[in-house]
Amino acid sequence: MNDVADVVQTFHGGCPHDCPDTCAMQFHVKNGELISVSGNPDHPMTRGGLCVKLKDYEKRHYHPNRLLYPMKRVGPKGTNQFERITWDEALDTIVDRWQALINHEGPRAILPVSYLGNQGLVHGLNGGDAFFNRLGATVCERTFCGEGSCTAWLLTVGPTAGVDPESFIHANFIVIWACNSVSTNLHHWHIIKDAQKRGAKVVVVDSFASKTAKEADWHIAPKPGTDGALAMAMMHVIIAEDLVDHDYVEKYTVGYAELAERAKPCTPEWAANITGIPADQIRLFAREYATTPPAAIRIGVALERSYGGSQAIRAVTSLPALIGAWRHVGGGALQFPVWEHPYKFDVICRPDLIPEGTPVVNILQLGRALLGETPLEVPIKSIMVWNTNPVTQSPETDKVIEGLKREDLFTIVADHFISDTASYADIVLPAAMGAEQEDMILSWGHLYLTYNTKCIEPPGEALPNNEIFRRLAQRLGFEEDNFKWSDSECLENYVDWSSPACKGIDLNYMREHGFARLNVGTKDDRAPHREGNFPTPTGKCMFMVEGAKNFVAGPFRQMYDGFQPGEDLDPLPAYVPSREAPDTNAALAARFPLNIISPKSHGFINSSYANMESKIRVQGEQYLMINPVDALARDVQDGMMVKTYNERGAFEAVARVTTDVNPGIVVATLGYWRQLNKGTVNCISSAEYGDMGHSNTFSDNLVEVELV
Repeated sequence: MNDVADVVQTFHGGCPHDCPDTCAMQFHVKNGELISVSGNPDHPMTRGGLCVKLKDYEKRHYHPNRLLYPMKRVGPKGTNQFERITWDEALDTIVDRWQALINHEGPRAILPVSYLGNQGLVHGLNGGDAFFNRLGATVCERTFCGEGSCTAWLLTVGPTAGVDPESFIHANFIVIWACNSVSTNLHHWHIIKDAQKRGAKVVVVDSFASKTAKEADWHIAPKPGTDGALAMAMMHVIIAEDLVDHDYVEKYTVGYAELAERAKPCTPEWAANITGIPADQIRLFAREYATTPPAAIRIGVALERSYGGSQAIRAVTSLPALIGAWRHVGGGALQFPVWEHPYKFDVICRPDLIPEGTPVVNILQLGRALLGETPLEVPIKSIMVWNTNPVTQSPETDKVIEGLKREDLFTIVADHFISDTASYADIVLPAAMGAEQEDMILSWGHLYLTYNTKCIEPPGEALPNNEIFRRLAQRLGFEEDNFKWSDSECLENYVDWSSPACKGIDLNYMREHGFARLNVGTKDDRAPHREGNFPTPTGKCMFMVEGAKNFVAGPFRQMYDGFQPGEDLDPLPAYVPSREAPDTNAALAARFPLNIISPKSHGFINSSYANMESKIRVQGEQYLMINPVDALARDVQDGMMVKTYNERGAFEAVARVTTDVNPGIVVATLGYWRQLNKGTVNCISSAEYGDMGHSNTFSDNLVEVELV
């Protein structure tokens, strides 16, 4: 008879990765070891399925290259020469170096660098914010993904979750705009496929034939950065052909007359010249969208990735109100449902601790800041990096690396592996993984809270992120309650359990059930804006916002209000051309004639998993998709090694000659590790901001391709 210790125990988990799905998982543990994971079959949204990245999550926990002990650098930066030290030595070194910096330069010489490598409320994006705000460090503004989209969405419809993703089952016309759902939003795609099977028409708007586009009823492929022209032309058709829901517009919107005037010159013929989509196709798209209720739009984060991307999102977000789509269950638009999640970001981040006048450095321009190209009164002399890998994720990668090589820069990295960024660190700290720490996982793709159980001990001497910050806070003498809370106490304080959305839900319920749907209506009855009720200052959808100023949403800048961008914004949506495109920058295009876009990889989640051989086999080695016309002009054949380059940098990849991309466009997916390749795609990416929210411009870059 088996001893009780041999019994396999099952615990509730939540996928911590930067993905809208936030899968409800099950951890299967035997003798204190995580032996497998599975999806929770009871979860209505994720339905027991896990993506190709996560389905063998236990292998990541026990990977032979897992970082197990604190390490200090003993060789040149970037050479991966480290030796093991104790936690006491690591923490004492950090605190001693920081206190010396604070005494000589002030705390602003220290910069935290993090993102959503973990989406937990305790150990994720904002988990270190209170610590660094108390320290008085320079604030990190983190706009890798979706922040311009947030600015545009909040200006137009306010902090609403919009259409319940599960309600798409009721839609008859579904637009997936700049989102490769099959690879990056898989569980929502299952719902869309169910709707498609019962007769809904699915349209994918994307600049190349992604896995999702190939499964749609209709793929519309505008040139990169021209989606705003397409949306404005749709408006033109809807207004000119009187497909407007005038009752809805009159009662529940602001600025229709001005919007109609703005859209008047935006004819399909005008847009055809910009987007490359025939005018008759634009007319048909607009007509079908306006006359097939309920119509639902899923806005992908990739829509913001050009200079005019956020204005494009304002235009797309205005379409549902124009046709009264919000009247219907399954009608309207979906961006980030997180706006209706009852998280207490002020408690998590403690912006009240930030000293007045603290400067801000944006993570997109990390390389510039480290090289002194950003005007800062106090230069950055130390960074601490966790939950991100800026050497692959930040643009202008070569500048980031040059900055990290500075001998006077004291760099600490907490990670699971010696990542590209960790290879340049002075101190590397081993961080715990999902099954090794208690947390609740933020979701930006559905309306469920998700609990994650600590069910195994971390291997070696790895520690959860929050424990690392607790120990640092103790050494620095921080007395605020936040720095003494256990992870469980953090969860009690980080969620507004008294909110109407949490009626009947508390932490004990979460521990027992693993997930809970918020009380915000059901997929079969939720139509939050049937009668307006938008969470905007007017309670209406804002086609026009007078006096609008540019801003970055609080959670992406440690909830700090200081030094917001603040520029005047156009009161109305509009098409704003790209900075780098053959049609807008002929001189640059003469040297670098190809637009490049860099979508997320199917086998990796950003740079996570890109060091695991099993995932590389799924994803394939670093590749560049190129149209046969462009390949022929460069003597490139399928399978050849090519170099893609511009003035900012270069990377090498295997050519995939394919008609999945149109002439003039090349595609290279994101996440590959530089340690395993000759450069990665962000070597060529610009760190210039988009039009709102200090958004990225990862799809607004010109390059040339040649044989290696």
